[in-house]
Amino acid sequence: MRHLYKIQLSYRAGAEIALYYGMHLIVLFGLPGVGKLTVAERLAKATGFKLFHNHLVVDTLLAAFEFGSPPFVELRENFWLSVFDRAARDSSAGLIFTFAPEATVRDTFIPELQRTVSARGGRVSFVELTCPLDILRARIDAPSRQRGGKLVSVELFDQLRAAGAFDRPLMPKPDLVIDTSIMAPEQAASTIAAKLLAG
Repeated sequence: MRHLYKIQLSYRAGAEIALYYGMHLIVLFGLPGVGKLTVAERLAKATGFKLFHNHLVVDTLLAAFEFGSPPFVELRENFWLSVFDRAARDSSAGLIFTFAPEATVRDTFIPELQRTVSARGGRVSFVELTCPLDILRARIDAPSRQRGGKLVSVELFDQLRAAGAFDRPLMPKPDLVIDTSIMAPEQAASTIAAKLLAG
């Protein structure tokens, strides 16, 4: 079978498999506060895949550019795509990318992400994390979100949501949808690994 990944795959075995089957990029996406980083950390531990948290790039660029400005948008997407391309080119077994769709991300980004990985012989899986709005709003200003420049204002979240800021870019139909209000992070990670990685 084409994808022979296993839960608790060792780095060495994962690298050997990647030489034959290409990199597997898992995109965990959803609104702010759904638990993308928390689930991603558990998934990385369960699979041995590397974790590429989108805020690593965002926070770096904010030191020099205003959020949403033309240079910020261009450099952010170029940086993301460069990481995907290099990881796929170096036959990385797998990479997990956390992503929050929002209006400053260009509509071309997701198709370009898919083309970049597939051009290197890899594949992309999309996992949508969801949560009821009332629970989501209660999570927004949680202490655990204070790190890394995340959105922590419920008022701002409501304003952005009402303005449609989270409605684009359009995302592909997800391979898996998980409600993080009824599934603990460890269980969510195990479900993702069993669904997407088991051969």
